[in-house]
Amino acid sequence: MKKELRFGFGLMAIIIVATAVLMPAPSEWTGGHLGLLMLALVVVAIMLGFPTAFTLMGMGVLFAWLAYRMQNPAIATQQTLDLMVQRAFSVMTNDVLISIPLFVFMGYLVERANLIEKLFKSLHLAMARIPGSLAVATLVTCAIFATATGIVGAVVTLMGLLALPAMLRSGYDIRLSAGVITAGGCLGILIPPSVMLIVYGATAGVSVVKLYAGAFFPGLMLAGLYMLYVVIVAKLRPDMAPPLPDSERQVKLPPTAASVASQYGRRAVPALLAALKGPRNAEASTGSLVSQLGIALLPLIVAAIALTAIHGSLTAPKAVAEALPDSMQSFDSGYSTSDLAEPPADEGGLQEPPAEDGLQEPPKEGGDLAEPPAAEPVAKDAAAPPAAEPAAAPAEALAAPLSFWIAVIVCAVLLLGYYAMLSFERLEIFKMLLSSFFPLAILILAVLGTIVFGLATPTEAAAIGASGGALLAAAYGQLNMGVIKESVFLTAKTSAMVCWLFVGSAIFSAAFALLGGQELVEKFVLSMDLTPIQFMILAQFIIFILGWPLEWTEIIVIFMPIFIPLLAHFNIDPLFFGLLVAMNLQTAFLSPPVAMSAFYLKGVAPPHVTLNQIFAGMMPFMGIQVIALILLYLFPGIGMWLPNYLYN
Repeated sequence: MKKELRFGFGLMAIIIVATAVLMPAPSEWTGGHLGLLMLALVVVAIMLGFPTAFTLMGMGVLFAWLAYRMQNPAIATQQTLDLMVQRAFSVMTNDVLISIPLFVFMGYLVERANLIEKLFKSLHLAMARIPGSLAVATLVTCAIFATATGIVGAVVTLMGLLALPAMLRSGYDIRLSAGVITAGGCLGILIPPSVMLIVYGATAGVSVVKLYAGAFFPGLMLAGLYMLYVVIVAKLRPDMAPPLPDSERQVKLPPTAASVASQYGRRAVPALLAALKGPRNAEASTGSLVSQLGIALLPLIVAAIALTAIHGSLTAPKAVAEALPDSMQSFDSGYSTSDLAEPPADEGGLQEPPAEDGLQEPPKEGGDLAEPPAAEPVAKDAAAPPAAEPAAAPAEALAAPLSFWIAVIVCAVLLLGYYAMLSFERLEIFKMLLSSFFPLAILILAVLGTIVFGLATPTEAAAIGASGGALLAAAYGQLNMGVIKESVFLTAKTSAMVCWLFVGSAIFSAAFALLGGQELVEKFVLSMDLTPIQFMILAQFIIFILGWPLEWTEIIVIFMPIFIPLLAHFNIDPLFFGLLVAMNLQTAFLSPPVAMSAFYLKGVAPPHVTLNQIFAGMMPFMGIQVIALILLYLFPGIGMWLPNYLYN
């Protein structure tokens, strides 16, 4: 701990010295130099432990008063107070921020549903044959639970109590185990629905919906890189992640499954079908066999329903919708609006058209329509009554595209492979996943799906998530007045912190702009004559360095208002910049001395696990985050394809 404190104070000294060196003599100071001094003082005060929100507000009010006093001392105090009220009111009227307490409330309810232990156990058994299966299961559990809750501290703490002892008992390296838990717990601030993306969107004026769509694949990519690293380490260094013994892979079968397996074989579906034809006993009743068979066939049923629905939507007849405009077009092309008499306003019902200048009756001896007056150029095209055109050509169903049938073949192959390997042990693991993994997956997909496909705004989707979290807690018997009271209290506490941060950030940004600090920074950056690539590298490097002493909230609310105005000059999309920042800020939870994940884990780790071992275990995962950041920059389609496909 002393080393971290020395590092922090050393960094503060560097900031103060650098500010003193770069700033001119006090007699030459301008408002912009006061703005830079304010920025340096805010960073130093936060590193000394002062509350971020109130530090921003205090410094902002003080330096805003100085800025107004430099213009007109007589009304400086009144203008400063007006600025405070206006900025606080602008935060209060920001609709995007309404989703934050709802998402946080959903997270606290899901956390108290006690799903994480069942989830970890079922994933551990499902991945037992993968190298480093315990660590991989820990990463998947962290990713799912962090996505559902968005609370890094809760995920790291719970997995530290649950997964760390299991990995240490199995002979896993302490550093690898600590790194897996701390890195996996941070995925919740990147994978939607993420509070960090909401904060960035509200700060930068970027659509939260597009941020959610853009962050989905980068988050999955980062989680996949973590798992790939663990598998490679387990392959190359089995001493760091030894394989599990067979005794820990075994699943205890219920009496019905054990009885059927002993008589008809280990493969679940053929054995259950044979048992339904055979004699019954007390352990294998008809009801239990049908129930087991229904669960076993559930993937087939779900796949069939989904593919049928997709096929119906792809092949739905569209001729009626297309024929109506065509018929209306032919009708309008044959007659002008002046040929139709308008009924009187005070009479209802159909009116007889006037004898002159109206529609004419066709001759009895001919089959063609009489040529209407003033419509000579188009008379030859009106060979049949236009109104009868849709009925004469009934709609035909469209053919499904080739990609659909390829998807059907892939699903069929996967299902055949699944049922070929489905033993009664795997059926029990699938039942465990049904009660732990799939409820959370459905909740996450419901929230994300309604946002990404435009069915609901982020605030409405957050309300759906909060309701789903309450239903999950009730389904597992954990919803009571004590849980609701505690969740509401913690939600109010977290939401108040975020909102005060926004108020402080708004006052600080206004003071910084009033003093001319933003203009001074822009002039300095533009004077460097950077290319867009150089500016992007410089900005991400600064954010990476800031992640060591500061948390992500402070970086976004303090420094993003400085970077965002510069993006237009370099033709950088704020959405893409936000995805890079979100990936980069993963390091803020893993980089000492303010690596909050390390302190969360240390608080619940066994005594022999030291803080230095936890820090050492996090370093490889920080390197993976940098690699993921570079991949996202080199291949922007990883993040930009989905929002461009859905919204452009």
